[in-house]
Amino acid sequence: MTIQQNEGTLDRFARIIIGGALMLSTSYITMSNLLTFISLITGLYLMFSGLAGHCLIYKILGIKTCK
Repeated sequence: MTIQQNEGTLDRFARIIIGGALMLSTSYITMSNLLTFISLITGLYLMFSGLAGHCLIYKILGIKTCK
């Protein structure tokens, strides 16, 4: 079973940058525990999907940003 890429290069780059910023923000910005948890999970998902080139949400919605 192979996972087909459905993210373009620009999309992947943006996900990695935004995911990293979300994860770093939890260290420098004071926020509630729930917001910290949500930021970390969202940041991890964006980083993972950006590195893998595959987004489950895109697959469900039938979106492809790669050629």
